[in-house]
Amino acid sequence: MPTGERTCACSSALKSLAASFFTPVRVVGVVGEDFLPEHEAVLTSKGIDVAGIEHAAGKSFHWTGSYVENLNEAKTLATDLNVFGTFAPKIPDSYLNSEYLFLANIDPVLQLQVRKQLPKVKMVAGDTMNYWIADHRANLEKVLKELDVLLINDGEARMLAGEPNLLRAAREVMEMGPKALVVKHGEYGATAFFCDRSFVDTTHITLPFRAPAMPLDEVVDPTGAGDSFAGGFYGYIASQPKLTPAVFRKAMFYGGVMGSFAVERFGTERLQHTTKDEVEERFRLFQEISHLELEA
Repeated sequence: MPTGERTCACSSALKSLAASFFTPVRVVGVVGEDFLPEHEAVLTSKGIDVAGIEHAAGKSFHWTGSYVENLNEAKTLATDLNVFGTFAPKIPDSYLNSEYLFLANIDPVLQLQVRKQLPKVKMVAGDTMNYWIADHRANLEKVLKELDVLLINDGEARMLAGEPNLLRAAREVMEMGPKALVVKHGEYGATAFFCDRSFVDTTHITLPFRAPAMPLDEVVDPTGAGDSFAGGFYGYIASQPKLTPAVFRKAMFYGGVMGSFAVERFGTERLQHTTKDEVEERFRLFQEISHLELEA
């Protein structure tokens, strides 16, 4: 069980790998000289399109956190933008027909630049973290207005809303723009919150939906759980012809599946070697542990 400091520079890779089990994936970003050909091969070996990755002089974006106090939520120790500090995203022409966009956890200014270059996508999801909530609030609020779904952990939801009660916090966050909110609870699963804008063909407010996490014998590296959850969740949604409450709920389970694999090894190692059959088998286990059969 990890109880020390961890460093993560692979969040987009984890999202992309998890999503690639369900749908074709294209990546936009910037990497430094520490991102080697063998690192890029991890993505391309899964069919992920890397035409949108820019290679720049310097070091890649770097985040350092600690899980000593709470394995469900990291304490940020340092955020080093590095090559992201001067990055200006450029969307390849081959990406312009994309229908689904995920704005990964980075400077809200860059998230907005990507969003503006893809105005015709039919759905936008995104995430953020305490660093951007605390120090880049004005720009983050502009991003929130562009989102159909926001994915954050429970501490970030309360911080963003300024409200300790999670249900009220979710309502406050959705009033800022997102049509739905997914709150991650680490080893305790995730909760989706909805409003009357969440789905096209239903105007009533849907009750929150709670998806469990997979009980595991050992957690090696919790750092990538949230990113892998996001990739599995949104990858499944992108694979479906229409977003419905049932699709959203099933996507929550697939997010949990991919997160449960990621934490079993360091970095991207487990997802690199996961098979589609393993994904479907673990999805079946998720169904089994959450099934309630009412007796007559």
